[in-house]
Amino acid sequence: MNKFKVIGIAVAVLVFIILMMGPYYVVEEGEIAIVTRFGELVRSETDAGLKLKMPLMDQVKKFSKKIQSWDGEAQRFPTQENQLIWVDFTARWKIVNPKLFYESLGSITQAHSRLDDVVNSSARDIIAVNPLRESVRNSDLINQIERKDVYRTAQSAEVAGTEDSEMSSKINTFTKITYEPIAKGREKLSAEMLASARKITNTYGIELIDVIIRQIKYSDDITQNVYTQMIKERNQIARAFRSDGEGEKAIWLGKMDKELKTIQSEAERQAKEFKAAADREALEIRNKAYSQDAEFADFWMALDQYEKQLPKMKKILSTDFEFFKYLYKKSGK
Repeated sequence: MNKFKVIGIAVAVLVFIILMMGPYYVVEEGEIAIVTRFGELVRSETDAGLKLKMPLMDQVKKFSKKIQSWDGEAQRFPTQENQLIWVDFTARWKIVNPKLFYESLGSITQAHSRLDDVVNSSARDIIAVNPLRESVRNSDLINQIERKDVYRTAQSAEVAGTEDSEMSSKINTFTKITYEPIAKGREKLSAEMLASARKITNTYGIELIDVIIRQIKYSDDITQNVYTQMIKERNQIARAFRSDGEGEKAIWLGKMDKELKTIQSEAERQAKEFKAAADREALEIRNKAYSQDAEFADFWMALDQYEKQLPKMKKILSTDFEFFKYLYKKSGK
């Protein structure tokens, strides 16, 4: 075997060994590759494709450069009023500086662990200086909703403003239920948490995209207070309903009394008119009869009075009265 053949075989074996040791690696779409040599970072690859490395000396670590989610465990935070609430967060992030990310964190697991500390710390600082309502509510829409069950009706208000003091005193005025205003709300608090956390995550080569409050739950020590407040509000609305009903009742009773008095007054007026007309007619008939035969009319009226009066007379002291002229005198005079 000549010398050239030996060299050729040696070169072929060397090339085969190098190829077997893997001098190539592939970076997929959505991946970042970090190349280290004896533990020291050599370069980072962000473009997809076939890449070359030094066998035995270079090590390749791959990370996703896609947007990733972080889900933390629910934590208990104090509010400005020192009321404890359980808050559950979620966040989205991605690697923007592979070299800085590898040098500061080194792995996705370590990144999630560091996000636990950073996001929870930022959330604790923000929630602690804001009232509970800022974390629970996001706007003042609840104060813009018109609640008919806590207002007196327009009819009640109209009657309450009349001169009928008795009816007005029966109608209670209830004001609208209002809640304390919101200065920031949940979304702005989330934005403040994001801004605070970004100051730290940027030093890790991470871009924190957003921080979202996923769920808020009252702790056991204030749950009963919340229920008590809800019961109080429901009772207030119930009182408003009852008061409104009493006001409506007073309105209809007042109308009924007024209509009854009007009907009675009209009936009495008509009765007096009928009676006066009847008296005039009776007087005309009597005068007409009397004018035809005055003596017979006088006699007939005397008999009518005897029929009415004599059964009631228990004593007669004298019979010389003019009233008895038709009883004791033949002539009737």
